[in-house]
Order: sequence, then structure tokens, then C-alpha cells
Amino acid sequence: MRDQPNERIATDAIKAWKLTAQLIAIIPLLLTIAAFVGTYFFDFLQYWVGIVLAVFTVLEWAITILFIPQLRWKRWRYQIYDQEIYIQHGIIIVTRTVVPMIRVQHVDTQQGPILKKYGLATLQISTAATTHEIPALLEEEAADLRDQISELARVEQDDV
Repeated sequence: MRDQPNERIATDAIKAWKLTAQLIAIIPLLLTIAAFVGTYFFDFLQYWVGIVLAVFTVLEWAITILFIPQLRWKRWRYQIYDQEIYIQHGIIIVTRTVVPMIRVQHVDTQQGPILKKYGLATLQISTAATTHEIPALLEEEAADLRDQISELARVEQDDV
């Protein structure tokens, strides 16, 4: 079996993922508030529904903000070789993907507002069938990898 890749994504990925999780956690919070307001105005809603939703909201917040980002960062690795790109990710189920350079059609960098706040970018590698991502790289590193993969893919296609 092949060794795991050596390269890691930026540690600021943890901060970006925590912020994203906090923004998404607003949805269950609003549902919990709506349940408590609904029990006040409507007789058919029971008070325990709001309590169950409040417990669920706290658990969901704790898991997705306090634990998942660190675990996700620890598992995310990648390695760029002359002939292939090796990507490993996953928390419970670890996925290892090998993308042959000859299959790479184009490489993009992508940056949303949260990644931009931390100076990060996502590298997207497209083949005919799928798109693979290496998330939360430093902007400069993502641009360098984009150029490196593009050059290696071009050389592979010229050799064929």
C-alpha cells in the first residue's frame, strides 16, 4: 500500500471551516427559536419540542465547530508527482484519490469571501469525468500549484 501524501493544507483552514460552520449553525438556532415561539402561540405544539431542538442545536454546534474542523484538517493531505496527483481526505471514511496528469484538462483556483478573509484559495483539478479539490491552500501556494499542475499536464499530453 502506498504511503500517505506529505503535503498539508493551510492551518487557517480550521478557522475558515469554523466560521462556515457557525454561519450554517444559524439555521438550527432559528428553528429552535421558532419552536419556542410556536409553543407560546399555538396550543398543538408541545414545549418539549423546543427543548429537544435546543439540545440538538447545542450538540450540532459543538460537534461541527469544536471537533470536525480539526479532524478534517488532520486528514487532508495531497502530493503532486510528475505523473499524478495524490489526494487523501475524510474523517470517518478516508478517501485516497490518484489523478493521472494525462487526464487533467484544466486547473482553477477558487476563493469565496471566507477563504479570502484568511488568505486562502481552493485548487480545482478537472478531468473529463470529475472535478477534484484541494481546499484551503495559501493563495500563493494555490497559484503555484495551479501553474505546476498545468505545466505537468501539458508536458504529459505532449509526450503522448
